[in-house]
Amino acid sequence: MSGSRRLAALLLSPTLLVLALVVGYPVVAGFRESLFTRGQSLDADGFVVEGERFAGLDNYTAVFAGERSDAFWNAFSNTTFFTVTTVTLETVIGVCMALIMAWAFRGRGLVRASVLVPWAIPTAISGLLWRWIFQADGAFNAVIRHQVLWTADGFASKLAVVIAEVWKTSPFIGLLVLAGLQLIPRDVYEAARVDGAGAFQRFWRITLPLVKPALLVAVLFRMLDVLRMFDLPAVLIGVNKKSVETLTMISWFEANNLRYGSAAAYATILFVYIAVISYLFVKLLGADIIGEARQQTRGAKKRRRAA
Repeated sequence: MSGSRRLAALLLSPTLLVLALVVGYPVVAGFRESLFTRGQSLDADGFVVEGERFAGLDNYTAVFAGERSDAFWNAFSNTTFFTVTTVTLETVIGVCMALIMAWAFRGRGLVRASVLVPWAIPTAISGLLWRWIFQADGAFNAVIRHQVLWTADGFASKLAVVIAEVWKTSPFIGLLVLAGLQLIPRDVYEAARVDGAGAFQRFWRITLPLVKPALLVAVLFRMLDVLRMFDLPAVLIGVNKKSVETLTMISWFEANNLRYGSAAAYATILFVYIAVISYLFVKLLGADIIGEARQQTRGAKKRRRAA
């Protein structure tokens, strides 16, 4: 057993080394940068100090309760709002799309291919497309026959970002759920029909539990993407718009103004926020796919030993 463990560690070492360089080093370097300030400042005696200076947790206190706290809490609430609304809508729409694409009908292959179009369009191009649609004299206002300033700084701009994001990324969840649906044996549904189960009962008791692993993974990936949202609101609405400003955007703005310590503090807080959300999602909702696989493997080993 010890020899197999050493072999496994040897085989995994290149991957772990790459992860340490690509993931570990930037995280540590970013946290280290958040503890310093750069540029001109005044020391305790009133003298001008230029260059890098150790600031401790001053950047974090300024973010949470200092001069930059209002911008941070606004960006935090926007990020959370976009995450909750878009992921919820994408999950409902994606599941419906998967159920429709799973039916056997003529042109099903064409429908599945067309669903990929929004997901295949680059986000920047998608933002420009929806910016044209949401113009004051654009197609959306012509359809609803009402003048709404979708790309201005207000709640309407939030709805515009939500609509564009849901349109683009719902197919991602739909295709992953469709892959899970195709793994469900048809005999299970036939047995449920014989037992008198209705369509809703078959969906709630059979379909949803069996596609749960694929669905949870898709939702987790989408949550991670939305928490790091930057390009779509920046292209569709614009930067420095309080109604759509996210944590990534405010970190980018601080870095552009050469306040690297503050930018690193925002990035570190966002990293911790994403890590906490991912951990709670995995533990509370049962998205631990690796843990489930391990349990199944251990159960199979025990059954073989008992036999």
